[in-house]
Amino acid sequence: MRATRSNFLLFLCFLCFSFAGRAQNIPVPLNYVKVYDFIDELLTDGVIVRQTAVRPYSRIQMAQMLTEAQQKDSLLNKRQRDDLNFYLNVFALERDTVPDNYVEYTDRRTFNLSLANPQFSYITRNKLFKMSLEPILGMDLYASKKGAVIKRWWGADLKMDIVHHISIWGSLRDVSYNGTAALKSSYFPDQYAKIDGAKLTKPGFLNNEAGVQYKESNYGGDFSDSKGGISAYAWFGSIGVQRENIRWGDSYHCSNILSGRNPAVPMLTLQLTPCKWFQFDYFHAWLVSNVTDSTRYYVENNTSGGTEREYRPHNKFMAANMFTFIPIKYLTFSFGNSIVYAENNVQAAYFIPFAFFKSLDHLLTKGLGVENQNSQAFFSLTVRPVDHLKLYGSFYLDEFKFSRLKKSNKEKNPVSYLVGFDWTGWPVRGLGLKAEFMRSYIACYTHSIDVLTWQSNSYLMGHYMGDNAQSVYAELSYRPIKGMVLKLSYTDDTKYNSYSYLRAYRENGKKVSEGGISETISQKPFAKPVFRNSIVALEGVYEVHPDMYLRVNLTYNNARGYDNLVQSIASEDAGPACTAQYYLDKFAPKYYHGGNFTALLGFSFGF
Repeated sequence: MRATRSNFLLFLCFLCFSFAGRAQNIPVPLNYVKVYDFIDELLTDGVIVRQTAVRPYSRIQMAQMLTEAQQKDSLLNKRQRDDLNFYLNVFALERDTVPDNYVEYTDRRTFNLSLANPQFSYITRNKLFKMSLEPILGMDLYASKKGAVIKRWWGADLKMDIVHHISIWGSLRDVSYNGTAALKSSYFPDQYAKIDGAKLTKPGFLNNEAGVQYKESNYGGDFSDSKGGISAYAWFGSIGVQRENIRWGDSYHCSNILSGRNPAVPMLTLQLTPCKWFQFDYFHAWLVSNVTDSTRYYVENNTSGGTEREYRPHNKFMAANMFTFIPIKYLTFSFGNSIVYAENNVQAAYFIPFAFFKSLDHLLTKGLGVENQNSQAFFSLTVRPVDHLKLYGSFYLDEFKFSRLKKSNKEKNPVSYLVGFDWTGWPVRGLGLKAEFMRSYIACYTHSIDVLTWQSNSYLMGHYMGDNAQSVYAELSYRPIKGMVLKLSYTDDTKYNSYSYLRAYRENGKKVSEGGISETISQKPFAKPVFRNSIVALEGVYEVHPDMYLRVNLTYNNARGYDNLVQSIASEDAGPACTAQYYLDKFAPKYYHGGNFTALLGFSFGF
């Protein structure tokens, strides 16, 4: 009997390893925008078929899409074929070969040491171990009438794949801001303003800059960003632990579901792709609440002989899933749900990947007469009715009741929607036109309990404009030659008056007062603007070698605030102090106040 069981287990292992694909389950970072744009171009032209609502793609998925396009190269123009060959070389290890470069030391089979774009790649002759190591180095120089800001970063990136079943990767970027605008005391009157003034992003700012957690420094800003993970995979999916940015919801500017803009968080991930027409994604994440837990603290000794309490942040977790279907070639539909919860420990129920989390939340909390956790639902739809045209939309439901759709009901559902289109490659090859429109209603992304908001590190995980806001984005792009893209874009962001998410007063779990959230969402949305930023940008990006960039950007922005002095019971910050300058300081870095022409010149090895 023992021998029979052993043979059966060996047989199962053999099946698993036989059917496993020769892959590398390492995510392609979202900031590698050019390769994602090229894949989108192939999708919109009808060359390949792929879902676009869930990103990042893995490196093997990217290599498979490029290989599929290579098999249909008759559908491509010369520039697209040149770009295709360029990116096939970027993903050479995923195709069981080493990359080809100009200045290199290589045996063409197992290793390549490149100097033109610094990188070391290695693959064993039996293809059971692959690795690449490359340095990261870059600098952006911002210059305007308010002075110069220098952003520089350096680090390294390591990728490894073992026996076609285990992927390990990690990267570190050390980033700092400095320059005359960061240190100019006449412009920034005190040290704290000086430090904040050079930061182009922080939680309250309404811009599309990536969110970071700054370290203490006596200059413009300093932070480090370490990402990586380990995953086990087979042909049908993967499971792993990683810290990466993710984006859910189709978008070119900023998604309204999960934008990937907040600092990446550690998470357990599961992805299943059992067939071409279905994909399932799930993660359980450890968020950063930035909310102090008064019951948890360390006791620290000090020089006076006494002790001090060092309070810890409140635990904050998130579980989410997304089901994606491609029922026909030109239609992709995704739906999912999520929950943000804040218990002392992780809740085992939320590790069930296919669960409807709101139902589980009711099971765990409703009978106690206490406030539920914060659950959401979302949808994404993409249609390609003809070649060269893509229509898409995504919907985020923070809370939803059909009764609120009636005109007679003053309450509006706290939801967000985004719609857009992408027209590319016709009638002029290489020319593309994109446009997006986003609106988020009052109380969307918010919650009456601070620790349960749709945030991590105090950054919104959805669209950066938050609730009661709208964003318009349009982009005209042209790709004249391999590796180069020119973009002219227009962004118009408007933030309307904010309202507090307040619950009606209760005693013993029963409502004893009127108002609360019902009053808040009964306010007229999009009524009173308090902040607006209009941006026109001309950008040129040239990828000289794989992961080696030159970038030029000329931008005019006009950021302004508006007075909001009218008192309101539910208003978050209306009153005598809420002047136009108050909102301008609240929502925009000083470097971009008013009308500004800003020039940017940048280069990087490793994006």
